[in-house]
Amino acid sequence: MPRYRSGARTDVGRKREHNEDTFLVNEDLGLYVVCDGMGGHAGGETASRLAAQTIERELLSAHLRGDDPFKSDKPLAETALASALREAIEGACAAVFRTSRANPELAGMGTTCISLLIKGEQAVFGHVGDSRAYLLREGEIYQLTEDHSLVNEQIRAGLLSLEEAQKSRLKNVITRSVGFEEDVLVDLMGLATRAADRFLLCSDGLSNRVSANEIRDLLLKTDLDAAPAKLIELANARGGDDNITVIAVQRTE
Repeated sequence: MPRYRSGARTDVGRKREHNEDTFLVNEDLGLYVVCDGMGGHAGGETASRLAAQTIERELLSAHLRGDDPFKSDKPLAETALASALREAIEGACAAVFRTSRANPELAGMGTTCISLLIKGEQAVFGHVGDSRAYLLREGEIYQLTEDHSLVNEQIRAGLLSLEEAQKSRLKNVITRSVGFEEDVLVDLMGLATRAADRFLLCSDGLSNRVSANEIRDLLLKTDLDAAPAKLIELANARGGDDNITVIAVQRTE
């Protein structure tokens, strides 16, 4: 059975007074989550924390059911883990939405979410917003998620180049979030892991300042435990204009 280890860190950055990012690591469950909240200081912190906690709670509940998805031996294309992760993120969306409706000071809050759920060789990602997942495999890095953002839509439509998108004043406008509405469409992706694979989950405080190739180079030369702090240090050296959160996960055998 493959084994995994991880390192994680979050930082307020150089320009913000409060950290509205939340990360969650539950290695017993094989769950790794990064959420980047929005909606003001109180709203952003509440949305990201509530979303991460709800995802964990929903998956722990699924683990205790008679039809436990973690015991399924179905192939990756049919795995029950994907449905369980989707339902957990949908549950988080409903929880954040209900909380915002019940508390006027939290109105309009929401959060991005990138979640990784691992069981054996199966890895399933659930994604909403512009927080990202990367895979480092055999010296090459791959961005596994596609940003749900206005500038990414403009890039796909041929209206903006990558260079123009980096300078756009709209680059932080996301088109899909957890909790802004009661329901959300969750992007799901699965893959079979290989020995020495490394996964990286991050908020846009990292990806807006550090390129995929720079992430690759640092992961290749840095111990997993130190990699999140080193990446955050690099993003801060380039301005640190947002909160920065990084989780690195490696298959060790």
